[in-house]
Amino acid sequence: MRSNCVADICTNKIYSEEYADFMIDSGIALNELTAIPDTCSLPLIEKTHSVYIPVKSVPNNMLSTYGYGAYPNCYGLMDTESLNASGITRIQEVPGLNLRGDGVLIGIVDTGINYRHEAFIKEDGTSKVVAIWDQSINHDELHPNNFPFGSEYRQEQINLALKNADPLSIVPSNDEVGHGTFLAGIAAGNKNIDENFSGVVPNAEIAVVKLKQAKNNLLDFWCIPNDVIAFQKNDLIMGIRYLELLANELNRPISIFIGIGTSQGAHDERGALSTYLSILASRVGVCLTICAGNEGNSGHHYLGNVTGASNKMEMVVAPNVSGFSMEFWGSTPVNFSIDIVAPSGEYIPRIAPRYRLSRKIQLIFTNTVIYIDYQLVEAQSGEQLILLRFVNPMEGLWTFNVYSEGNLSFIYHCWLPITKFLSEETHFIDSSPDYTLTSPGNIFIPIVTTAYETENDARYIRASRGFMRNDNIAPTIASPGVNLIGPDTLGGYKTMSGTSLAAAHAAGAGAMLLEWGIIRKFYPQISSVEIRNLFIRGATRSNQLTYPNKELGYGLLNVYNAFETLRNR
Repeated sequence: MRSNCVADICTNKIYSEEYADFMIDSGIALNELTAIPDTCSLPLIEKTHSVYIPVKSVPNNMLSTYGYGAYPNCYGLMDTESLNASGITRIQEVPGLNLRGDGVLIGIVDTGINYRHEAFIKEDGTSKVVAIWDQSINHDELHPNNFPFGSEYRQEQINLALKNADPLSIVPSNDEVGHGTFLAGIAAGNKNIDENFSGVVPNAEIAVVKLKQAKNNLLDFWCIPNDVIAFQKNDLIMGIRYLELLANELNRPISIFIGIGTSQGAHDERGALSTYLSILASRVGVCLTICAGNEGNSGHHYLGNVTGASNKMEMVVAPNVSGFSMEFWGSTPVNFSIDIVAPSGEYIPRIAPRYRLSRKIQLIFTNTVIYIDYQLVEAQSGEQLILLRFVNPMEGLWTFNVYSEGNLSFIYHCWLPITKFLSEETHFIDSSPDYTLTSPGNIFIPIVTTAYETENDARYIRASRGFMRNDNIAPTIASPGVNLIGPDTLGGYKTMSGTSLAAAHAAGAGAMLLEWGIIRKFYPQISSVEIRNLFIRGATRSNQLTYPNKELGYGLLNVYNAFETLRNR
């Protein structure tokens, strides 16, 4: 399907490493940047645009002038006997319900799908996949409407491919990683008795966005290794928007889940992506589920409390680390500053907070470079941010002294990248497992799910913990996410764990409620808001715990109990 979009002139720039991607709001900033020769922009959501600027023409003061939010964050994968535990089998055995996802779409934005796997082929040989937008394959004649890049394959083409001896010659989209395939199977895969496997809603159909790999120039800016799987925020937004428009076109309810995340950002549900997801989740016929992340015991979060003149924070950097970023976030009205002591003993004196401060520091005795940027009022959150980017960091113990202006007491947070981008060998000495939800899981209206183990109802040991930085409640609930069986990209089945699996499981449960509410017309106005509340009401809770809590939210997902609460009203 051709995009018919003037923005097709952006197509090559979207892929080219000679162009850098930025996210800019409408207004003076957008006008200034699009005036740079050979620059183009695409509308993303509301007032936010994706802007593509020649790398050689990017202003030297880009970060200090246009802010932290101008650079797309990078997102990584969140993976590392469930149906009975969630009350799903009981619901499907009730004669009047038997909810299996008929008429509902499952939407996934991830690494793609192996559409040739038996888990996604119906009994008549046709595909359960209604559409694939593969951002990584660019074909000028296959751009989806409103998106001037990638290739879109609809169900008719996929069915033709399945009849061919070489399906990939017809629809060349594949999932080389396997993450998306596994998650799609957890949500909506066909039942396979021999493998002891079934998706939550095996009768649902699937819509897939395969995200393209983040550009190296953006990974370099964030000091993320170029060989890791990473996705850009602007591409993620467009992927979700595609699923929204597709569901509208097909007039189908859709349960979308997001199984990727990042530790970048203010962790307080503010920003372009969070705003869009909150609006989308409030729309009738949409269920939106987001994974909590797998950062709970990574050692990548520090919670500091400055009660006097300063607070000392220590971090160990492992050998052979090429680079990483670190984000300090404070709270209004306190301004804070830092000094740094490197493992060699070299001292970087206290850097006073100043508006639009940017510094490059070259350590004397090593090839370590530190880029320091102060944002006294970060545009999207309104809070103070100190961004540090380390290139070739010296291994060993680093010490940071954090000072408050005027010796006011205050709490601050510091986050390192997710473990997919930086191993746990680099960590804070006195780290905190709380406030480790990955974004976009720092959000209220969509359903944020953590993972638990069905054998003992225990929280998945690696799962991120709440709450948000502003202490709003997340995660919402816990879903099965440990040692789940699902389809692999080679055509067989395997076992995986992680909160992304829990999100896929909860998305399947959300699809059941969409089928009940909209397809069967028991609740035609149902959205994520109502589904979230039903999940909370029906959650299984222990008498030994207080709810909501930072580990399990409001409790363990139990769809049968959710329907019981309706019957009792």
